[in-house]
Amino acid sequence: MGYIDDPDTQRANLRFIKASMRQPLLSREREMALARAWREEGDEAALHDLVSAYTRLVVSMASKFRNYGLPLGDLVQEGSVGLMQAAARFEPERDIRFSTYASWWIRSAMQDYVLRNWSIVRTGTTAAQKSLFFNLRRLRAKIAEASATQMTPDQRQSIADELKVPLRDVESMEHRLAASDQSLNAPVGEEQDGSWIEFLRDDRASPEEVVSGLRDSETRSRWLAEAIGQLSEREQTIIRRRRLVEEGATLEELGRELGVSKERVRQLEHRALGKLRKTLEGCAETPRDLLIEA
Repeated sequence: MGYIDDPDTQRANLRFIKASMRQPLLSREREMALARAWREEGDEAALHDLVSAYTRLVVSMASKFRNYGLPLGDLVQEGSVGLMQAAARFEPERDIRFSTYASWWIRSAMQDYVLRNWSIVRTGTTAAQKSLFFNLRRLRAKIAEASATQMTPDQRQSIADELKVPLRDVESMEHRLAASDQSLNAPVGEEQDGSWIEFLRDDRASPEEVVSGLRDSETRSRWLAEAIGQLSEREQTIIRRRRLVEEGATLEELGRELGVSKERVRQLEHRALGKLRKTLEGCAETPRDLLIEA
């Protein structure tokens, strides 16, 4: 996925970059004085001077993320948000330069932006997945042959070990980075008129049909339980053992269990099914509401 800035945007970006590079660098003492003035006194002028001095950091880091195909202006904006977050959270009493602290926030803001916009499919949600996304290409270039289209299993395992992520995550991210987003309206091929969206038809029941079917199934189950409850104990045994299990008992097996002949079991089953049908027909408005087979 790639973006091309329009001429006006390109000129605006160029002006911002030039203005950022003209800002004077701050000494450690001046940096700390501005940070304290902002944190302790709420001096907005001090905040402006502090942030303006380090917009060059934003521009420098944005250029490193250009290979993800996103607009430089958007990267700079996201990095500027990170710079402001750094200024809001920076504690001058800690023995660390503001530029070092701000670099982390700027990079984090840009990484989040890239992950949100590099693809329409969410690419990374956990810290491990983010690390994998931003390091896989570098590590692959380091250990794989330049001409190789895919890494070997050993190379994938090496990356998984270095980044401390499951091997399946490396395999999934490699596949994801190798693919690209495509419009569902794009043609299937040069010799075909159809588009990809035409192949996405879902023949399954709609959510409304699924819910309705579940409700109907629950109703039928209740009717059947009530109808079986009206049978004699022996008839219930026959129906449950013959009709309500995946592998029903044979007439001979039930005959031995109940102490009657196989023919008598068949007669009792036929009579019980007749009773069930009559009771269920009284519950249903139309025959199609019933799914009981004799």
